[in-house]
Amino acid sequence: MKEKTTGDLSQELMNKPDLDSYLRENQEYFFHEDMTELLAGIFEKKGISKAALARKAGMSEVYLHQVFSGRRKPSRDRLLCLCIGLEATLDETQQLLKQATYAPLHPKVKRDAIVSYGILHNAELGQINDKLFAENEKTLF
Repeated sequence: MKEKTTGDLSQELMNKPDLDSYLRENQEYFFHEDMTELLAGIFEKKGISKAALARKAGMSEVYLHQVFSGRRKPSRDRLLCLCIGLEATLDETQQLLKQATYAPLHPKVKRDAIVSYGILHNAELGQINDKLFAENEKTLF
């Protein structure tokens, strides 16, 4: 079966006379893995404790446990903080953003470029926030 691109799916969605047939015919192309599962998979590979991750990500352990249990969905900025705390790769970060239905980091957006650079160079959250502040951009927390 031919893989459908996002563009293919968008075109099909616009041209379908009814939503139900689109949903039925494209079930296999919808995201099935939960953002929480993907986050947990990255966490397990990194070998860091949740207490250390909470510190590195600038959040409370209670909030972190709520995210990992699926009871809370972090905002885009809080998810970026988690990615930075986990020392996730840029690809892992982009996948988590996509899975959580947030906009990916975009190099044409100054704020996103600063965050991306920090992720690519394993900068700590404080360093990224300092650079955002120095460039008059909204900090991550």
